[in-house]
Amino acid sequence: MTHTPNPLVRRCPRLGGPVGFNYCMRCELDQPCGKVVDCWWETFDIVQYLKDHLSEDQFNRVMNARPKPKIASLVEIIEQAKEKTKG
Repeated sequence: MTHTPNPLVRRCPRLGGPVGFNYCMRCELDQPCGKVVDCWWETFDIVQYLKDHLSEDQFNRVMNARPKPKIASLVEIIEQAKEKTKG
């Protein structure tokens, strides 16, 4: 039996490993990842797919998503770790 690669699986720049498109569409509290367009535009017409499958509000949120600056994410992680060690 030969293994055929799934074209809807790719390396996630946020997680560092392979993820399926289905995960990308629900990874943020059942909302699409803010990087879904950046990651999938070369594979298929992701913008049209999102227009066809999301509400107008969800589509606008994805298209206008801006990732947090790296330093803000690091500070948030440090604060979460501090809270865990207090308890």
